[in-house]
Amino acid sequence: MRYCARCGSEYQDSVVDCTDCPNHPPLVSAEVMRERKLPLPHELDQHRFVRAGVADDPVTAQIFVDVLDEQRIPLIVRPGRSGVVDELTTGNLLPWWEILVPDTDQARAAVLLEEVKIQGLATADEAGRAAEEEEREGELGHPPADSAPPVF
Repeated sequence: MRYCARCGSEYQDSVVDCTDCPNHPPLVSAEVMRERKLPLPHELDQHRFVRAGVADDPVTAQIFVDVLDEQRIPLIVRPGRSGVVDELTTGNLLPWWEILVPDTDQARAAVLLEEVKIQGLATADEAGRAAEEEEREGELGHPPADSAPPVF
């Protein structure tokens, strides 16, 4: 096999120039690649990315990205659907965003994302209780809706 020293593409021995790169540089042998300390295609990163979690909206997806970035976990964020019409037209019930991480980091990433979800639910519950309390206080301060308007 022959290789392009610029992009790393692999070619059959009968090919002499890289067809992927501009100016079509000449291909070299595996020995020349090693002498130049360049990796062969099969020596490149072979991480397998798997799902660590899902987000129902882009804001949650960004929060997940921030948490995983902070922990230095490589990730790919992939939209599971492109719009609200998809479910009607294609039956696509995938989550909004899939959070993919290397399979070696999946367990740790899944735990982190679950913790973020739990924190988010607790915050949403607190906000809901505060809104209900504020609504009750507002009702106490205003006359009932069925009472007659004030007379002047």
